[in-house]
Order: sequence, then structure tokens, then C-alpha cells
Amino acid sequence: MFYQDTTFLLNIISLIRECNEIILNIYNTDFEVTNKDDNSPLTLADQKSNEHICKFLNNLNNSIIISEENKNDSFSIRKHAEWCWLVDPIDGTKEFVKKNGQFTVNIGLCRFGVPVFGIVSIPVTGEIYYGIKDIGSFKLEGENYTKLQIREKNLLSSNLKIIASSSHMNEETANYIHNFVDPEIINVGSSIKLLYIAEGKADVYPRIAPTSEWDTCAAHAVVKFAGGSVLNFDTGEQLTYNKENLLNPHFIVH
Repeated sequence: MFYQDTTFLLNIISLIRECNEIILNIYNTDFEVTNKDDNSPLTLADQKSNEHICKFLNNLNNSIIISEENKNDSFSIRKHAEWCWLVDPIDGTKEFVKKNGQFTVNIGLCRFGVPVFGIVSIPVTGEIYYGIKDIGSFKLEGENYTKLQIREKNLLSSNLKIIASSSHMNEETANYIHNFVDPEIINVGSSIKLLYIAEGKADVYPRIAPTSEWDTCAAHAVVKFAGGSVLNFDTGEQLTYNKENLLNPHFIVH
């Protein structure tokens, strides 16, 4: 498959590094912030990164693109697509505005709704994570590659490291965490939360709050091909994408 090709990988790594540069050039200025219809923040960095990614993806295979910053096709058009890209040009725009560095660039690929490839970068550190079906997941720092492999864990163990979003903590999440014995709580922004699972920096990430498909698809692939799971909180089934409703169900990552 094309997404397993070395040339494709090198090209998309170059793309996401270019996005990092575009974003940081704006991040290091007194940029303007506007609000979208849902009152979420939008910056020039979101728009420029999105344009750069979509231009690249439009030159690839016959696929559709679902992006947070695009007017996306209706489900009647999307539902027949074999290949679907899920793009979040900056996940964590609120973190970007706060200038705390906890934001990411996310490009995921699904085949019939199932993640087969994903790449995520953290612009301020330059770290890049990617996962490829049948190949595995890796972290790239400079030119150094590290294979990611999630160790087996017992969710009944004490002192597990649990990720809880500081900006999305609610009663349901607090009640879920209460089931664990002496957990260590970790707070971090954006899709970095899923990367922490893939990298073994945390054990469990419950998300009992709204997210959209573009928030998770790329990092889902990184977790999945490192040996982990992103599961529907209620059914225990793997999350799927390119649904009629682009909101994710509540989920748990481990």
C-alpha cells in the first residue's frame, strides 16, 4: 500500500516539518485570534497549516479530506469513500494561544473508516510520532528513530498513570478515575495525551467529553500500531472514522 512506502513516509515527514515551521513563525509573534461559529479560537497558523497539508494530500490517491478547518463534504458523498484523511492542522489552538507549547499537527488516514496510518508532530519540540499498519509506530527526534511498543498492563494495578485533561475534567471522568487504586494523575494538552500512552509515559486516558474525529485519528494510529487500543467507552469497540456524525463517542485509551 502507498502509505507503507518509504518515499511517501519521507515526503509526509517533510510536510509536517514544514507545517511546524509555518506554525512557529506565527507562534513567535503577536498573532491575532478570532472566534469560529462554535466560539473556538482560530489563528492564521491554523489556516496556513491546513492549506499546506490539504495541498499535499490533494495530490495523492483518490481520497477525501476531512479537516477541522474545511467545509467538509456531506455524508452522502463521503460514505462511499475507501480512503479518508482526517486532518487537524493545530490540535490545541487554546494551548497555542496560551503559548504553553502543548499543541500538535495531526494527519491520519483511514481505509473504510479504520485507521491505517497516522503522523503527529509537536512543533515546539520538533518531535514526530507516526504509526503504520503492519509496520509499527515510531518516534522521530531529529534523525533518530525509536520504535514504540506499549507494554502489557493490569488496569487493576495500583499507581497507574492516568491522563486527565485539565481543561475538560468533569464529574464523569472524576468518578471513573475514582475506580483506580492510588493513581497518578497527569495533565497535558491536545493529542499529546494519546502520544503519552503510545510512548509509555502514561497507562490510561479516559475521555468522557466531546471530541471530533480529526482530534484523534492520527494519534489513534500511533497508539494502535504501538500495540494499544482506543476503545468506545460504552461498547469496548475500536473507534471508527468518516461517520455521518463526525463527533467521537466517549472513549478510553490504554
